[in-house]
Amino acid sequence: MNANSLRMRLVVACVSLSLAVAAQAADSPGALAESLIKLRAEVEQLNNDVELTRQEARTQAAALAAQRAELQAAVGRSELNVRKLREDLAKRQAEAGNAGVAGETLKPVLLAALDGLRQYIAAGIPFKQTERLAELDELKRQIEAGTLAPPRAANRLWAFAEDEFRITRENGIYSQTIALDGKDVLADVAKVGSMMLFFKLSDGRVGAARKSGDTWRFEVTTDPADSKRVLAYFDALGKQIRQGWFELPNALAGGAR
Repeated sequence: MNANSLRMRLVVACVSLSLAVAAQAADSPGALAESLIKLRAEVEQLNNDVELTRQEARTQAAALAAQRAELQAAVGRSELNVRKLREDLAKRQAEAGNAGVAGETLKPVLLAALDGLRQYIAAGIPFKQTERLAELDELKRQIEAGTLAPPRAANRLWAFAEDEFRITRENGIYSQTIALDGKDVLADVAKVGSMMLFFKLSDGRVGAARKSGDTWRFEVTTDPADSKRVLAYFDALGKQIRQGWFELPNALAGGAR
């Protein structure tokens, strides 16, 4: 029951109290006193209910504020990780250019940066990980085989790092295969930058990717309220509403529930 309903009940009780006093003014003092005691008790109870509802609202607001701060901190960490990778790649390219190195001597620099990106993707949310890692593996194969010139490989790796940076900032709906209950199924996925990943199946079930230790797992949401929140997020993204306040189940990449 919300605070407005409780206030209305409180007003009704007060009116009832006034009417009772007027109606029983001619009755015996005992009956009037008993009626007054009963109505006053109801008014006090309703007043307590109003105060309890206010306290619950304040508690919920504080919890939402804490969750928002946690999400903002997660965004900052993700952006910082990608920025460090980009800066490291740029630094290595600059060092290689200043030293006049090329060809075979540049390969270790590129492979080290590539491995850093691969570790970052493997540890992050399982958003199209197979495709992203396969692209890095193919680039590594070409570098090691010498079929791609080091300068061109450096440009390809730089472009890949730029794409990863965009992933940390963009929200959207995509289609990908996920592992659920031991089977590979096609699902729509909606990501929150590189922090959280939710999915929706054709049968109406929804859920999120959650991390336990070093392993990611897709789990179906059993809480009706959380399912409603996830569906509302999908609906908003489907309407191209990508910025705003969204209340979502906590499925941060750090594994928090």
